Amino acid sequence: MKKHIAHSILELAIVSEGSTFRQTLQQSLELAKVAEANNYKRYWFAEHHNSASVGSSATSLLILYVAENTSTIRVGSGGIMLPNHSPLIIAEQFGTLAHLYPNRIDLGLGRAPGTDTLTAQEIRSDFMKAAHSFPAEIEKIEHYFSNSNSTGKVRAPIAEDADVPIYILGSSTDSAHLAARKGLPYAFASHFATDHLMSALKIYRDEFQPSEMMEKPYTIAGVNVIIAETDEEAQKLFTSVIRMFLGILTGNSQPLHPPTEMTDDLQDIFHHPSVHKMLKYSFVGTKETVKEQTKAFLEQTQVDELIVVSTIYDFKDRIKSTELFAEVMKEINAVDSVI
Repeated sequence: MKKHIAHSILELAIVSEGSTFRQTLQQSLELAKVAEANNYKRYWFAEHHNSASVGSSATSLLILYVAENTSTIRVGSGGIMLPNHSPLIIAEQFGTLAHLYPNRIDLGLGRAPGTDTLTAQEIRSDFMKAAHSFPAEIEKIEHYFSNSNSTGKVRAPIAEDADVPIYILGSSTDSAHLAARKGLPYAFASHFATDHLMSALKIYRDEFQPSEMMEKPYTIAGVNVIIAETDEEAQKLFTSVIRMFLGILTGNSQPLHPPTEMTDDLQDIFHHPSVHKMLKYSFVGTKETVKEQTKAFLEQTQVDELIVVSTIYDFKDRIKSTELFAEVMKEINAVDSVI
């Protein structure tokens, strides 16, 4: 039986040079509407802090903003970086969202801070303790969402029995063990953390224990996608991403630069081991080029869903790429052979 592969979007609300946060967040909503119209399954916001070029810091507020202005697409966190937060407050926030937008809210939980060490300590002074207690912190959230806590001394009544599926996010094998043990769906951040993807997927599938939420494993993998009319144009758009990742690695993070021609120097930067490792799963080119790259990735990983990051300077180009990737997934799913 053929497996249908879902496609979704991970949104970081990256600010392009010359744009404002307000413009960027408005574009995030417009992109969500495009995604909804093109059968994307979900639209997740990441959580990042202390960055002048990333607008996805108040994740729960952005979920509210998009859910209120769309109708059917699932909206959620990719993810809430749980060590930054009180599990009780997160349960209350997402319980509230679930009542406002029934059957549409996802709660993806990660362990990383989504920022530098100094900022993480400013967000929560006991961050390291909370990070080490990530499995226990997840259990607290599950407890607050459960009807079994209805007689507890500390409750989140608005969250009790709310329909909010929990996803474990990860970039290492530790998260795979945890997701498998808890019988929860697993999303791997392979759009930038590529080293452990295959081993993490194997661990998760081998160790998966059925739960009330799921009888069998469910996997999501992050990929970078840029589609344009020609391979050359897509490579040009990709130069903005190369410069952005170079800035991340050198500690010189800036707003997203306009694309330029793909020079030999930029090719050298892309093929530098540190940059290339992070951007290994980047599918760049025409629709046909990206379809072949996507099919190869799906055959290799056997994941159930792709969650796409499209970092493109011009919003019109980003919309076009988003629409074309929906066509790619429709064509892949229409093929009779099993992936």
